[in-house]
Amino acid sequence: MTFDINLNTIMGEQTNSNLFEYTSKVVESTKEAAFDQTTQKTVDGKKERKAFASLTNKDIRYFQELLGEKNVLIDADEIGSFVVDVTKKYKGDGSIVLTPETTEQVSECLKYCNDQLLAVVPQGGNTGLVGGSVPLHDEVVVSTKKMNTIHSLDEVQGILTCDAGCILETLQNYCQERGYMMPLDLGAKGSCQIGGNLATNAGGIKFIKQGSMHANCIGLKAVLADGTIIDQMNPHESTPGGYDLKQLFIGSEGTLVSYSIYS
Repeated sequence: MTFDINLNTIMGEQTNSNLFEYTSKVVESTKEAAFDQTTQKTVDGKKERKAFASLTNKDIRYFQELLGEKNVLIDADEIGSFVVDVTKKYKGDGSIVLTPETTEQVSECLKYCNDQLLAVVPQGGNTGLVGGSVPLHDEVVVSTKKMNTIHSLDEVQGILTCDAGCILETLQNYCQERGYMMPLDLGAKGSCQIGGNLATNAGGIKFIKQGSMHANCIGLKAVLADGTIIDQMNPHESTPGGYDLKQLFIGSEGTLVSYSIYS
């Protein structure tokens, strides 16, 4: 189904000369609204977090036992790059970064945070431009940077299966060496992760010909906020098996699931 929308009708008397200015104002307003979504203003005008629990030493010990100390970052120097976006415009507060290596570890982390009312920010390559992956009020950052295994390339069907933390450029090179091409390409390919591309429904410079991530995802495995693992890995493009949940998850910006495996 195709929708042909007349922008002049929607925007009234807006003309081509001021269309860019008008659109820019809308985008900036949307950015600010999204950035304020997890905050509430106090009487004195300062912003504070909503009713989530605060991280304790008990929580840190749990994560260290679950993931190992190397996958629990608590040093200020180590977590510095995780609490600011690539533009340096949005900078938040954070005291812990988790780097799980498997779907099961992601599940256990999110289940514990859900049970303890700890706020979570899923984070991929942190290359976004609107602060969506930046912790504001000491949320637990769950990074997929160590989930970077390429599992397989089905050279008959042309289906690549990999972890959510794989760098886009790494996947491009992997496919090219085997005579294939990744349908996605964008400026941040050297640092963005495929899980983040899914979360934002990335299109990139091949969008007109190849489509967005909605069109190029055959299957995925994801984890809900309560730790439930949703397995939508399917070697076929279509299935009669009910709702196609993966299409709901793609473009959800980390609000519904944390991605773990993609094909």
